[in-house]
Amino acid sequence: MSSFLALSLAATLAAAPPTLTLEDALNRARQENLDLKAAQARLAQADTASRKAWSNYLPQVSVSGAIIRNSIEAVIPAGPLAPVEIVIQPRVQIQAQGQVRQALIAPQLWAGIQAAYQAERVAALNVEQARREIFFGVAQAFYGTAAQAQAVTVQERLVELNTARAKDTKVRFDAGTVTRVALLRAEQDLARAEQDLIRARNAEASAKLVLSTLLALDDPNFNVAMPPEPQVPEKTDTDVLVERSLEQRADVAAARERVELSQTNKRGVWFSYLPNVQLSGTYNINNAAGLVGSNRIWLITLGASWTLWDGGLREANLAEASAVIAENRALQRKAELTARQEVNTAQLDLESALANRFKAAQAVELARESQRLTEAAFRADVATYLEVADANTALTQAEIGLVAERLQASLAALKLMRAVGAFGARPLTSDLMVEQSAAPFLQPLPAQTQPTQPAQPGPQDAPRQQ
Repeated sequence: MSSFLALSLAATLAAAPPTLTLEDALNRARQENLDLKAAQARLAQADTASRKAWSNYLPQVSVSGAIIRNSIEAVIPAGPLAPVEIVIQPRVQIQAQGQVRQALIAPQLWAGIQAAYQAERVAALNVEQARREIFFGVAQAFYGTAAQAQAVTVQERLVELNTARAKDTKVRFDAGTVTRVALLRAEQDLARAEQDLIRARNAEASAKLVLSTLLALDDPNFNVAMPPEPQVPEKTDTDVLVERSLEQRADVAAARERVELSQTNKRGVWFSYLPNVQLSGTYNINNAAGLVGSNRIWLITLGASWTLWDGGLREANLAEASAVIAENRALQRKAELTARQEVNTAQLDLESALANRFKAAQAVELARESQRLTEAAFRADVATYLEVADANTALTQAEIGLVAERLQASLAALKLMRAVGAFGARPLTSDLMVEQSAAPFLQPLPAQTQPTQPAQPGPQDAPRQQ
């Protein structure tokens, strides 16, 4: 018998779905999220901009060859004009040429190379911002899935309670101690609880589908471990958070970089007024010696070009570049104001969420005590079944409300981290072109000196550091 139980337990454990932690989800997103893969592919494309810009300035080497069949052969016979026969144009002419060109002075190319590096930096910052948003979306989905799992647990407990209550009421009805109205109410409460459980399970399945899509999982059959509460300081000066936000947010940094890029592009237009100097060398081989008496000829050319008037194109480009600078400066200012507004809003939302979570925890305690007293009164035949049913319903609603408020408090803390540029973030001074293999780096907020291991949330939660 013990062997059979051991085999049954092993089979049950083998068939149990895997449990996903928040760290597992974020690491999976870093490796498999399709939006992040597409963003990284765009970054790889943008990473070629500097090489393309340098290609116009580095030496250009080319070779060419040809075989030509002429209709007429031109030959100067040996005689008074030439001591030997000179072939001017052979009937079958074979020629080859090699050429090397090097730009010596090309001011516009210099600005183009600098602009290419800045464009790569802008692309890297844009991808970093997309990366942070993806991680934030995964965390939101994970916390939402965990909250739905908690709601299912609450509903399952209510179904068990109502099932037992319905059986007890049926026994009491058969004994004649309760009315038929009480029996019908017990059966109605059980049916309603079963319907709510179906809705809760479907909501959990829907949340898992969203999370599995973000993680590129084909099978959404998994469980989620209860995530830790985000660690944020209880009180931090708003100006400190805003300053941190302006330093660490990738979108703000990208806006600043775009201003510098547009200024470099305008400088490149100004450089187009300057002359260009180029050095080139050519080596020719021909099967006809020609008048020079040699079938190998080389030459070196030092040339300069200077466009004095191009029909007003450069003036139009200057006006366009000035307008682009003005646009990017406005967008930079908007990005900074948006960051400031999001930090302030996130702080207010977090304060409200913490207060609501505290009140929801108090409501659960009161509802639990009310349910306990009502249950005791019912057993003493002092309270009616309707009062017991109402107390159970109130307790369930309070517990579900606490689950929702915990979720909102966690999401509010995540939004504050996101607004400050600390969630799923890497230092902007690091090489953003390289995706790190470690878990997403979570930078501490100001005034948080040493992170502590967060406790699992309980119904007795009070306002404290979240």
